[in-house]
Amino acid sequence: MCVLPTHPSGQTPAPVVPAHALASFHQIVLPDLVLIDPKGVPATGLARLGKIHGLRDMLAVDGARISVGASPVNIIGVNPSQYRSWTPLRTATDDPLWASLATGGFVASPAARQGLRLRKGSTYPLSGAATLNLTFGGDAPLGIVGIDLVVGSQQSAKLGLVHNVAVFVSAPGKSMSALKHEVRVAVGHVGTLVSLRQQPLPVDAAGGGRPTTYMQLFRASAALYCPGLSWTVLAAIGQIESADGTNMGPSTAGALGPMQFLPSTWAAWGITAFGESGPPNIMDPYDAVPSAARYLCANGAGTPAGLPGAIFAYNHAQWYVNEVLALAQQYARLDG
Repeated sequence: MCVLPTHPSGQTPAPVVPAHALASFHQIVLPDLVLIDPKGVPATGLARLGKIHGLRDMLAVDGARISVGASPVNIIGVNPSQYRSWTPLRTATDDPLWASLATGGFVASPAARQGLRLRKGSTYPLSGAATLNLTFGGDAPLGIVGIDLVVGSQQSAKLGLVHNVAVFVSAPGKSMSALKHEVRVAVGHVGTLVSLRQQPLPVDAAGGGRPTTYMQLFRASAALYCPGLSWTVLAAIGQIESADGTNMGPSTAGALGPMQFLPSTWAAWGITAFGESGPPNIMDPYDAVPSAARYLCANGAGTPAGLPGAIFAYNHAQWYVNEVLALAQQYARLDG
């Protein structure tokens, strides 16, 4: 859980950073770890973090605990064009949501929308160093438990959020223990580290020898259902599509489950596997991951030459193909 510090009353707001125009979405960068420092991570610390071996990317955000009316909330302030790539695929591809954030509104997690009874298009008072009346632009999964609201850079400065209070770190090719150690060394052992990797499967450890983590399931599914396909490709798709089962959909296109199958595709390719019973279940990782391997293999993923086309068949976007292949290369380091 990501918990932000209470808004420090009277703190001087960070300098106003003009909101950037809405950029075209072209990649997903899901965080492995978040560093939270109630005083804000200084520029020197950010520079050292940027030199960590195996770092794929990092993103610093502002944040604090403020209030909406009488209700306390955790809020972060971001450059929408940068932060967009760090959200789940379902959220990142929601153009109207990002347009509302880029033009001065705020967005919320589904839980916060429900708890605060927010109505899209309505205006609400957000109170930090100042009170701003902002329009609610919509809700979507944010990928991080404990974050309620998101605003843009200009609104962040006016609310007086703590500058660089949190840093998201993506280094999928490093073990979590090694990554935590290097982050600690880089920032001088200050702040709180929270792992954001969602790997455990919903199964009892005594489940008859079945995989107990997503990583194990990706490896076993590739070996059994698509010899020649690296498990790292399944891992990349599972992370991009649902953050390993964290965001099960439905997507705006109606896709469901940990591998985000369209029901029509699932009807043709879904299988029951790894000792499960009954018809194929689109929401069950033990069915969904091997079904994805089977579908990819049928489209040519069992050979290096056919792999890009198979990934494109899974999601018809060249940026998606590039992103899956790049992330797969990062996961391959775990075998090094």
